[in-house]
Amino acid sequence: MEDEELAKSLLVTQQTGNIRISNGFGSNDTGASASASGVTAVLLLSAFVSACSAFAGGYVAGYSAPAESGIIADLGLSVAEYSVFGSIMTIGGMVGAVISGKLADIIGRKYTMWVLDIFYIMGWLAIYFAKGAWLLDLGRLSLGFGFGLTCYVVPTYLSEITPKNLRGGITSVSMAMMPLSVSVAYLIGAIPCLLLLFGLFFIPESPRWLAKIGREKEFEAALQRLRGKNVNISDEAANIKDYTENIQKIPEDKILDLFQQKYAHLLIVGIGLMVLQQFGGLNGYAYYMNEIFELAGVPSITGFIVVSIPQIPAIALGSILIEKFGRRTLLMVTVTGECLGCFLTGLSFVLQNLNWWMEATPTLMLSGIVVFKVSYSLGVGSIPWIIISEIFPINIKGSAGSICNAVNWFCTWLVSFTFNFLVEWSPAGTFFIYGSMSFLGVLFIAKLVPETKGRTLEEIQASLTHILQ
Repeated sequence: MEDEELAKSLLVTQQTGNIRISNGFGSNDTGASASASGVTAVLLLSAFVSACSAFAGGYVAGYSAPAESGIIADLGLSVAEYSVFGSIMTIGGMVGAVISGKLADIIGRKYTMWVLDIFYIMGWLAIYFAKGAWLLDLGRLSLGFGFGLTCYVVPTYLSEITPKNLRGGITSVSMAMMPLSVSVAYLIGAIPCLLLLFGLFFIPESPRWLAKIGREKEFEAALQRLRGKNVNISDEAANIKDYTENIQKIPEDKILDLFQQKYAHLLIVGIGLMVLQQFGGLNGYAYYMNEIFELAGVPSITGFIVVSIPQIPAIALGSILIEKFGRRTLLMVTVTGECLGCFLTGLSFVLQNLNWWMEATPTLMLSGIVVFKVSYSLGVGSIPWIIISEIFPINIKGSAGSICNAVNWFCTWLVSFTFNFLVEWSPAGTFFIYGSMSFLGVLFIAKLVPETKGRTLEEIQASLTHILQ
């Protein structure tokens, strides 16, 4: 009976065309408060600092591909030793992913970013001073741990601090820094780590996390800073506090408790999006870009430049389109683009094997890679993380986020581990398999993924909680 009453307090109802939250949320229209619509300097700074964290993570993932020959030559590594170095990051990432949700719940989103930046800096220092394989691997492991934390805490922090009408655009730009930096890793270095270290002194903690742990004065102060000192935050603050108080009456679920029927839909969506993001083949492209260029007869430097340049306008365009067309629609379009990119890449290998149209094969392959990477930058790289940060109620967000993050890292390892074996079997078949996974992903999104555009986190989570009761 108590659970039923709590569920009723979280219902979302439709009244006169506007969503209103009944009982626990007060009686104001969600669109009535101006507090949820402003862009402030503090909000932009917070988004920039978070983007530095995401960019640093993308650099961690991508720099090893263009640096492979230099590292092997400088340290005299064997192919096996370099393979350990390249893959050990995923081990650190999985460990970071497993604890990311709980750590962010215990010490807060901002302090978790402090922790991940410390691991980034330690990792780079270890690699810089490495004279042999063991310190090199230790540094790479540390970088992977920081990256594992980044994948959860950055979208979670951004989704919790950003007004509903800006949340998708700002979060998508920040998370799109990861695939961008994968492609330009050989140019950038670890500068984002230093910017992150400096910027964390000036950004506020997530107001929703502060409300969750009962630090009411700090919660209101942080929300006021993010929305602007002259903005009335009373309605938004009241809605967040009422929702948090109601949801916390439900006992916090442990990880094993998440596998109950009432959470099945949310977990299927979250885990499915993580599988889709990785099985589309990103890390096959990212970790082995040099090898793909060599197979196609394209100079590596030329290939990296051609692939990298279109991603910058794609990121900007994606941040606009996500609020215009919604997460679900843009995700379906960009996953379709990934499917097309994989098909073009696979087709170029087919033509190469048959000795047909050889003069056009490099162009066709580059076109496939560009289509894939632009599609990833437009939506696939960021939208799954945005949706995951939005759909889980606060009482299960940490545990559920850790599971989704860990699944993502396991899939990352699986794709990177199997890529060489698949290419040895059939280069064309490898990319046709990735394209098929993207096609299945379109069907998955159409059938199961909810649209979260234009609603507050409390509205999204309340409506999904209602669906599951």
